Amino acid sequence: MLRHRLDRRDYPDTTKLELARRLRRDPMPAERSAWSLLRNHKILGLKFRRQHVLCGFIVDFYCPRLRLVLELDGAPHDHAARAGYDAARTAHFEARGYRVLRVRNRELSRKRLEQLLRPLLHRPSSPLSRQGEGDRG
Repeated sequence: MLRHRLDRRDYPDTTKLELARRLRRDPMPAERSAWSLLRNHKILGLKFRRQHVLCGFIVDFYCPRLRLVLELDGAPHDHAARAGYDAARTAHFEARGYRVLRVRNRELSRKRLEQLLRPLLHRPSSPLSRQGEGDRG
C-alpha cells in the first residue's frame, strides 16, 4: 500500500489553524444556521467540517467524501472586488481537484442544500492533475 509522506508543506500553518478555531467558536449567523443543518451527517449522510484550513485558505465548510468546498455568500460578496477574489479562490481550489459550491445566505435551507448536493453524490469528483507523468503510450 502506498502512503503519502507528509512534509512541512502539507500541514496548515498554526496561525490559520488558530484563526479557524476562533471562527468555529464565534460563527456568523448564517454559518451557525448552516452548521445546524450539516453537522452529524444530517444532509444526505455527508460529513462536513466547518472552518477548515484547505490549500492555505479557511473554507466555511468542507466535505472530504465529495472533495467539496461549501462557501456561504452574504452581502459583502456582492462587491466587485470581493467577487474577483472569490472567483480567483474558486479557480485555486478547482485547479487542485476540489469542487466549490457557493450558496447565498438568504437561500440557505435544508431543501436547497439537498437539491445542490444530491447530484454530486453520483458524479465523480474532478480528477487531480497528473502533471509530470509523461506519455506512457
